[in-house]
Amino acid sequence: MPGRAGDALSPATLPGLCAEALGAADALVAALRRCVAQRAGGDRVDPALLEAEQFAAHGFAWYSTYLEGLRQLLDWTSRLAASGRLGEVENLVLQAGFGEYLAQMRGGVAISQGEIVRPADMGIDAAALAAFETPAVRTLIRHGNDNATRMRLARLIEHGGFGDSGLDDEALTLIRDQFHRFVEQRILPAAHDWHRRDVLIPMAIVDAMSAMGVFGLTIPEAHGGLGLGKVAMCVVTEELSRGYIGVGSLGTRSEIAAELIRLAGTPAQKDYWLPRIASGEVLPTAVFTEPNTGSDLASVRTRAVKSEAVYRVTGNKTWITHAARADMMTLLARTNAAEPGYKGLSMFLAPKARGTEADAFPSPGLSGGELRVLGYRGMKEYELAFDSFEIAADNLLGGVEGQGFKQLMTTFEAARIQTAARSVGLAQRALELALSYATARQQFAKPIYAFPRVAGKIAWMAVETMIARQLAYFAARQKDSDRRCDIEAGMAKLLAARVAWANADNAVQVHGGNGYSEEFEISRVLCDARIMNIFEGAAEIQAHVIARGLLERRN
Repeated sequence: MPGRAGDALSPATLPGLCAEALGAADALVAALRRCVAQRAGGDRVDPALLEAEQFAAHGFAWYSTYLEGLRQLLDWTSRLAASGRLGEVENLVLQAGFGEYLAQMRGGVAISQGEIVRPADMGIDAAALAAFETPAVRTLIRHGNDNATRMRLARLIEHGGFGDSGLDDEALTLIRDQFHRFVEQRILPAAHDWHRRDVLIPMAIVDAMSAMGVFGLTIPEAHGGLGLGKVAMCVVTEELSRGYIGVGSLGTRSEIAAELIRLAGTPAQKDYWLPRIASGEVLPTAVFTEPNTGSDLASVRTRAVKSEAVYRVTGNKTWITHAARADMMTLLARTNAAEPGYKGLSMFLAPKARGTEADAFPSPGLSGGELRVLGYRGMKEYELAFDSFEIAADNLLGGVEGQGFKQLMTTFEAARIQTAARSVGLAQRALELALSYATARQQFAKPIYAFPRVAGKIAWMAVETMIARQLAYFAARQKDSDRRCDIEAGMAKLLAARVAWANADNAVQVHGGNGYSEEFEISRVLCDARIMNIFEGAAEIQAHVIARGLLERRN
């Protein structure tokens, strides 16, 4: 890398240096865990103490996420080296990623735009922080993400080669290429117009996705699906979301519904619903959130009262995506009013008539209205009102009342992995748009990409997008191996959502005033990226879940 004679960060020494620094970061995070655990009650976490120490606890979650991101980044380059695919771009991504994240771990990690958490905030002492600053850590902090590194990386990615994504399966590569072509040909030419007109994604696109197997991607072959794993889901979701977040999110509701039915449904429910979801004949929607209950699902008030062979549902739901066009609702409702909290909740597979432009909600007992949103369009958001809406009793998921929250919990890992992949797709598109604009836009008789701060922004976008991608792939591999991965899925979602927003924000900055114009695609990407830190567990909730999970985990 130019500009540093006798550079210690050569391709030969970099892996060992990163491995040594990773060990130091691991020790730092272990020390942070001990400090935060002591504040939160010691060996047994006290929820009230943990809540009182949110700033420290959430900082611990972010530091742990950074650590896992670096671990997966190093593992990515190791796998590429083993297969003879490691090049200069990948080495520079590794170097810059370690340099920047280690520097932030020493000096402070931004857990939101206005909050920076530092080691001292979590109770770390000077000795532990000094132990972290090993020679490898100091070298990487000083040189890993310096200007020379960013400029070299910027030069190498100028024509769009952002690094090998590390897929080790030829089938996955073929799937990625197939969906990349689909996005280039069918989605990108039209997506911005769909967004600006705020219309539903055309059914021709939905039908094409059905034919490509999107809705049955992870459904077992025995039930009409493709029987692929969560890594394949990540690959497909990322590509589709790169084109348009609405398209990338169409499969989310099918994924949630299929996961619920596959894991908790009766044999008859599996036989009936899974093939129809896989084929795209049935488009599901998730109906969980209520006006006064976002993350606090224990407070769900919508009632489902049994009367002979039917349940009658009364109550209100909000922020229901794709509700009008859906054919079936996975509906969380309270079946036992005397049982407080989670225990009184049940899950239903509730059929409904598909809405039309003239009548969005034709089913008796169900009405709704659209919620206008800044981004995340293409499926539309609704608030729903249930007034003695009838569901056949045999559509109670699993046939047993009171299991709804437990059943829903089983879907969180897959849903958050997919949300991480959606975020990576958005981050990738922001990166592409920034690069395309910067290399074409002329100012002062040269492309603005020639200016170091523009090129440096884009180079870092490429680095952090790859970190988020590898973290999502890691969580997906854990899930595919039938390992519990709630923490890993949460980390992938937490980081990738921030990267999507950071990339979109930086890409708007690269566009200058044009980035603030609805005429330019990046304005849509910015609006779409903002929601990723909110749904499927807001960043604050996600950090809390990660912190508690890590503190309670016994190695």
